[in-house]
Amino acid sequence: MGHIKRKRPRRGSLAFWPRKRAKRIYPAPNFARINEPKVLGFIGYKAGMSSVVFIDNRPKSPTKGEEVCSPVTIVEAPPLTVFGIRLYGKNDYGMSAIGEVWAEKLDKELARKLRLPKEQKLNLEKLKELLPKATEVRILVHTNPKECGFGKKKPDVLELPIGGSVEEQFNYACSVFGKQLSIKDIFKPGQYVDVHAVTKGKGFEGDIRRFGIKLASHKAEFGRRHRGTMGPITPAVTGWWIAQPGQFGYNTRTEYNKQILKISAPKEFNPNPVSGFIRYGIVKNDYVILAGSVPGPKKRAIILSFPMRKNKLPEQAPEIVHISLKSQQG
Repeated sequence: MGHIKRKRPRRGSLAFWPRKRAKRIYPAPNFARINEPKVLGFIGYKAGMSSVVFIDNRPKSPTKGEEVCSPVTIVEAPPLTVFGIRLYGKNDYGMSAIGEVWAEKLDKELARKLRLPKEQKLNLEKLKELLPKATEVRILVHTNPKECGFGKKKPDVLELPIGGSVEEQFNYACSVFGKQLSIKDIFKPGQYVDVHAVTKGKGFEGDIRRFGIKLASHKAEFGRRHRGTMGPITPAVTGWWIAQPGQFGYNTRTEYNKQILKISAPKEFNPNPVSGFIRYGIVKNDYVILAGSVPGPKKRAIILSFPMRKNKLPEQAPEIVHISLKSQQG
């Protein structure tokens, strides 16, 4: 009998390629569109993980009606300040900004970060005259990390789109201009959201950890933690699929359909462990309890948006019976 060649799936995932470092510490995601005039996303800070016991309300679940324990992530969501409105219009290369207005009173740390000009060329009345040329209206917001307890001062700036028609977008932007947005104004408990974040950075790593390729034999000539061939002699080109060492982690990633189990404030429902969240502190503002894990380390900026891939599960928040408040010091 001849030799039987056995096939197997390739070792090492190429699901995300190229493996490169993120450009900044929080991503600029693609937002799912809705017809309602409402901001399409929100940004918060990852406080840490905990566990909750809730009554399972999924209709086809084998544990329906029973108490289920699940890991959750706490994302602190201090209010966002709307400090600008920006209009976009079409051109030969896509879209470009055709006008914008900023609020008069800006945060000192924000002014240092953006270096805005002292005088504005436009106001809301002149901006409205440019509305017929506009194809989209977005708002400029910044976070308020000073209200959190982990010591960050400089706010994170984000441009958020709005749902609805152009006129509805502009009217909504004018209604919130110079004011603060709460997480409760955008999302509701039980809703599913997409989570965008930058993962933990691991630095320079080798082939084994970076791609999960097979460990070589102990008799391998060039070492065990090393790939085999890098390609044929002719053509003398290294393929893009060859596992090589390099930057590992600190990548922009999106996780789809994370359910919001609860949106609350510490005064209404306390999520803080006895000793506070390790390497974060105490949650002081409104927060979101998300089912499962979330990319990134603690204190990392997390962007929530409406789901790009809608599922058929009911958007009803389960009843939380208990949340773990045990000390996380270990």
